[in-house]
Formats: sequence, structure tokens, C-alpha cells
Amino acid sequence: MNAHSFIDGKERGELQESIATDRKAEIASKFKSELRRKIRSYRVLYFMLLPGLLYFLIFHYVPMYGVVLAFKNFKIMQGIMASPWVGLDHFHKVFSDPNFYRVLKNTILISLYKIVFAFPVPILFAILLSELTRERFKKWVQTISYLPHFMSWVIMAGIFISIFSLNGPINAIVKLFGADPVLFMADDRYFRSILIITDIYQGFGWGSIVYFAAIAGIDPQLQEAAIMDGAGRIKRIIYITVPMLLPVISIMLILRMAHVLDAGFDQIFNMYNPKVYGVSDILDTFVYRKGLVETNYSYATAVGLFKSAVALVLIVLVNKTVNMMGGKDHTLW
Repeated sequence: MNAHSFIDGKERGELQESIATDRKAEIASKFKSELRRKIRSYRVLYFMLLPGLLYFLIFHYVPMYGVVLAFKNFKIMQGIMASPWVGLDHFHKVFSDPNFYRVLKNTILISLYKIVFAFPVPILFAILLSELTRERFKKWVQTISYLPHFMSWVIMAGIFISIFSLNGPINAIVKLFGADPVLFMADDRYFRSILIITDIYQGFGWGSIVYFAAIAGIDPQLQEAAIMDGAGRIKRIIYITVPMLLPVISIMLILRMAHVLDAGFDQIFNMYNPKVYGVSDILDTFVYRKGLVETNYSYATAVGLFKSAVALVLIVLVNKTVNMMGGKDHTLW
């Protein structure tokens, strides 16, 4: 009796295991067929996605292989893998270099100035322009505001260097008030302010697109109900538009904080000069000189790796902070 029970139990277990295996195989087969069907159905979209994926793969992921340079004494003739390992020696050199702390300070200050003064401008521009009732004029202003974004910093730098030069229009106004002309682009007192002004000019129109889209998605019935309740334009902006923009603003701020150590290489490299290195030399220009000019690739890679690590920590901390403040729907994850 016991033997028969043992055999029956064993057979039952084998039967259940066989059924489970068949079930898993059936589910896997259905999943594969469904996946193939979806790929065939959306193959055009996948082909459209392919160039973007290849771009990120080639220019963002493959270069990560070069991170090992930070831990090697890289010699061009020996190559990356044959160069000797030196561990954390380059990081010790970085953190003992007084110039590193100078450029780190400049980078943080310029980035914070841009966040404080430049980040709100696209938001204000989108809110104010959305209040215009003349659609034709609104579209014209939007188009004009986008144009500077498509101009390279080489051109932009040339324009603003001419504007702030000794014979430029700014100094012409200064002379009208009887003051002596000022060489703004070579003066530590003014250069950072010029960076912020030019950054706002170049990016506020393009940066406002996402806020225009968010404002367009606000339910018109909310505005109509507020008007019926007697709310003026200012109150509608404060109590309807701004709260509805908060999720977008939070996400954009989190993404911006990830680039707090990216003070704008293209802008600064094309506008600065040795006379303002003390207030404008940033991590990216420092890495450029160390890596490409002095060919100290390992040292430059160590600085770049430090910058990437700090950016990762910052984006996690800011995302966590927004999450803890009750904005769970306003974060990246």
C-alpha cells in the first residue's frame, strides 16, 4: 500500500512537472510569436529608432572603454591595454593639484548662476507668451526666439565679442554717459555676467518648447471655471498654470542638475581668454588643455571620470529629494 502510494505520488509529481514544463514552453512560444508579430507590425518605427540607437552606442557607450585610462599610465605607442596600471595615482595627482580646485569652483559657480538666472527664463517666457491672444503674433515671437539655438557658439561668440568690444555698441552707450570704455571680455568683474546673458539669449526660446507643450495640455475647463469665479489673469497663472507645470519643472530641474558640472564648454571655450581664466576656466576647458594640448590623457580621463561620478550622485540625490518632498509623480523613477 505504501509502495503504491509512493509510486502514485512520484508519478503525480512527474505529471505536474511535465504539465508545468509544457505550460512554460507554450507561454514562451506565444511570447516569441507575439514579439515577432509586433516587430513586423512596427518595423518602420524600429528602423526610425535605429540611427538614434547606433549614435548612442557608438559615441556614448563604446567610448566608455577609454575610462581605463584613468587607472593606467597611458603611452600612445603602447596602446591602452599594454600601458602599465598605476591604480589611483592619477586621482591623487588631481586632488593634490590646486588648479583643479580653482576650475571646480568656477564650474560650480557658473552652473549655479545658470540654474538660478537662466533656468526660470524659459518657464516665464512660455507662461507670458501663452497668455497672448493673437496666435499669429505668438507664433512669430516663438519662431524668432528659437533661432539663436541653431547658431553655433563660434558665431555667437564672434557676435558678442564685437558687441562688448571697445568699439562696440555697449561701449558706445558707456561713452554717452561720459565714462571711459571698458574691455568687458577681459575683465573678471563682468565676464561671468556676460556668460549668463549669452546663455539665456541662446537657449531660452528652445528651452521653452517643453513648457509650451505642457501649457497646451492643461484642461481649458479649468481656465473657464476660474474665469467664471472671477479669477484674473495673474491668479489663473498662479493657481492653475504654475501648479500644472510643476511636474515638468521638477523633471527638467533634475535633468539639469545632472549637468551641474557641465558649465558650457562650447560657450566658454569660444569666449574666454587668458585674462579671465581665473573666473572662467572650468573642468571641461581644463580637461581639454591637459588631454589634447599637454597630451596627458590619463590625468584628463581621471578628471572626466570624477565629473561623471559626481553627476550621477547629484541626479540620484535630487531625484530622491523631490521624491521625499511628496513629488513621487514628478521624478524620473
